[in-house]
Amino acid sequence: MLHLLFKRKSSIAYDIKRLVHLKCDTILSGRKFSSIGEPTSPTDQNTSATAVAATVSGQPEENKKKKKRKKQRTIHVDPFSLPLPPSAFTSYQGQDQFRFSVTHQSTRSSARVCKIETPHGTITTPGYVPVATNAALKAVDTTVADSLGVELMFCNTYHLMLHPGSETVEQAGGLHSFMSRRRDRPLITDSGGFQAFSLAYGTVHQELHSSLKRKSSPSSEKRTRDGNLVLKISEEGITFRSYRDGTPMLLSPESSISAQKSLAADIILPLDELPPYHISEDILAASVARSHRWEARSLLHHIKEPREQACYGIIHGGSSTELRKASSRYISSLPFDGFAVGGSLGKTSEELFEIMQNVMGWLPRDRPVHVLGIADPINITRLATLGCDTFDSCHATRVGRHGAMLTEIGNLRVAAGDHKSAHRTPVDNCSCPTCTTYSLAYLHHLVKANEPIAATLLSVHNIYFMVEMMKKLHFAILNNEV
Repeated sequence: MLHLLFKRKSSIAYDIKRLVHLKCDTILSGRKFSSIGEPTSPTDQNTSATAVAATVSGQPEENKKKKKRKKQRTIHVDPFSLPLPPSAFTSYQGQDQFRFSVTHQSTRSSARVCKIETPHGTITTPGYVPVATNAALKAVDTTVADSLGVELMFCNTYHLMLHPGSETVEQAGGLHSFMSRRRDRPLITDSGGFQAFSLAYGTVHQELHSSLKRKSSPSSEKRTRDGNLVLKISEEGITFRSYRDGTPMLLSPESSISAQKSLAADIILPLDELPPYHISEDILAASVARSHRWEARSLLHHIKEPREQACYGIIHGGSSTELRKASSRYISSLPFDGFAVGGSLGKTSEELFEIMQNVMGWLPRDRPVHVLGIADPINITRLATLGCDTFDSCHATRVGRHGAMLTEIGNLRVAAGDHKSAHRTPVDNCSCPTCTTYSLAYLHHLVKANEPIAATLLSVHNIYFMVEMMKKLHFAILNNEV
């Protein structure tokens, strides 16, 4: 078994930009580096991948017959090792059960109207994707969301692996049967990596928006009080304790894909690493390299048994232009069915737009592009002009639970005192079930009285608002107005 150990000597000046350029130039050639300037052959690289896969799967073959279980050895890998080369995969051919087509390309921008055909129905883009973390939208029934026009819904593998367990969902016939999702409405699941790394670092949102240091943040306090739930992050994957019962679990590229096969969503995502926003560029480069190795392993495991599922590759690189470019080039060279842009996407809308503008310029236009975790009204409209297709976020339901309704002129704070006697339609010209049934004064009363139904009524409006906003954006692109 091949062991690669990365040793960085303090006496050597480490030029990260030189390394990034060096690896960008060789990323499609099949070479990799065990240390700076020392290329190894593709054969060695494949051997390394085989060794990693063997370790993840369990004990070596010759030890399986022994009664006494030996301690699993740790694979040491150069953190900048390149992943499997594109030559290790067949070229992208597309799938019969998953088709992507451009209906209209705007003449005013890169915005486009597309169709994504899946085994459970068609997605029209640009499309809003609400997040059903535990196979349920917060405070909104799935059948209600279907009636509002939600085409694609996002579920989180990490939470579903812990409860009820991917095997339980598989026994029910997959997520569509388990959550009574309409058979003509598709689902997408993530790898579980985002939630697992959030246990270790907290979310990027917490990092950027908390006025306190991370060590004193509520999430960090919980991790300190209960013990860090993440036990180890290694080349094999992420070893963590279940937040439900403390059971140790390994989330590897292979186990993540296997879990998503059991969940049976239409679109699945490979395991990736999500580092904190504030890290040095060399650590970020190592993180991107690991994400690429994990994504390649995920893809290999997926194509062994596709099960009529599409797999999107994830573009990483944080705010680094060089790393985003290298990630875009490598991931787009693999036979993924589409692309998702993830990781830290900046701390302002301007930084987000600049990152996405660069990434969209590097990605091919023959496959769909999903933006992870960004789906607020302002950013969706701007990103759609770049050619982004789908957007997921829990923003709509979150602001609903906090007493706000989305409108074309900003958020309406229902609990504001001047709404106490507002016996009128909450949002003018809105045809959602909430606005056509209840007055703003009544919603104000429910929020102030902390009635649980308030979160439902406001979230229903917000989901409807987002769906209708996407329809308007769709027609604006068809008319070349965007």
